[in-house]
Amino acid sequence: MKRKKTDLPVERGLPESKNLRDGQVTIADLAEFLSLTKGTISAVLNDSPYARSIPQRTKDRILAAAAELNYKPNFLARSLRQKRSFSIGIVVEEIGDPYSSVLISGIESVLSLRKYIFLTVVHRHNPQLLQQYLDTLRVRGVEGIITIDTVLNVAPRLPLVAIPGYSSLPGVHNIVLDHRRAAKMALEHLIRLGHRKIAVFRGQALSADSAERWNSIREVAMELGAPIESGLVVELAGDHASPQPGYEAIQKLRARGAKYTAVFAYNDMSAIGAMQALKDAGLQVPEDVSVVGFDDVREASFYSPALTTVRQPLRRMGEIAAEMIVSQIDGKEGLADNVKVEPEFVIRRSTGPAKSLQSRSRKTS
Repeated sequence: MKRKKTDLPVERGLPESKNLRDGQVTIADLAEFLSLTKGTISAVLNDSPYARSIPQRTKDRILAAAAELNYKPNFLARSLRQKRSFSIGIVVEEIGDPYSSVLISGIESVLSLRKYIFLTVVHRHNPQLLQQYLDTLRVRGVEGIITIDTVLNVAPRLPLVAIPGYSSLPGVHNIVLDHRRAAKMALEHLIRLGHRKIAVFRGQALSADSAERWNSIREVAMELGAPIESGLVVELAGDHASPQPGYEAIQKLRARGAKYTAVFAYNDMSAIGAMQALKDAGLQVPEDVSVVGFDDVREASFYSPALTTVRQPLRRMGEIAAEMIVSQIDGKEGLADNVKVEPEFVIRRSTGPAKSLQSRSRKTS
């Protein structure tokens, strides 16, 4: 006869009053059930260093029993016992946008494995609100903080990892993309296609990556013999991650009468806005104007035409940040102050050979 799922080999068994499916099974119950000590049960369930000395067969029995009896860790008891909160604060400019959401997904995947929880606050580049939230998170007992697209002006009182990060403040560990490498890949691609008149969208002044990305693009363009003309540079307006700033940037270029064959956008969302504005102006992408984005958010490959872009490994950057903050909390030494990650360049259908500016002018006249 087929065994029922709850028919585990029992040495002593649980009290009859204990419901195996009520979610209230404790470590003490598992210890009684398996005739093992609470310390052994706890070591295996928490994957502590002591667990390395426990035979694999015993570990398997413990994990199987915990699953079958629907054991749920008691977070509050763990926190009180160790006098820790096992919580991390995540400070973000905006939540739910394509950039931050992927980073947070990577952070969550690591913190959940390490049995940490996280609290998220959104400051929208309001410095007073940012300071208020930092103070609130500290009072709430978080053990460390991860910031996303946030500029810090004062040293934190807790371990902190910044994505992206350019801070030299003590106690801050930074994760940042190699922007020179990113600029070189994108500009070399456009130059090979014959583009010399390249419009560039600078990021909003409050965005943490803006200065580094713009300086890298400007310097690399000079080195490649295709300097960016000042009249082809537009700083994105507003503080929201949507296509609207990119759409408005193209309108500003049109108002100036600017002549260009390619656009290198600050991020994918502004690139998508730029493509829509170009279409509304009667231009085709990439036949009349090529467009390159930055980030490779999920939407980039589904827009029409699919967007050529610099890919940031956003999920991996989130994972690295979570690993670093836990390592800081655990007191590990020798952690790098700055971790630079490598970009990739993804060629899709939004870039093509440069078209004569004269023929394009006849088309839109």
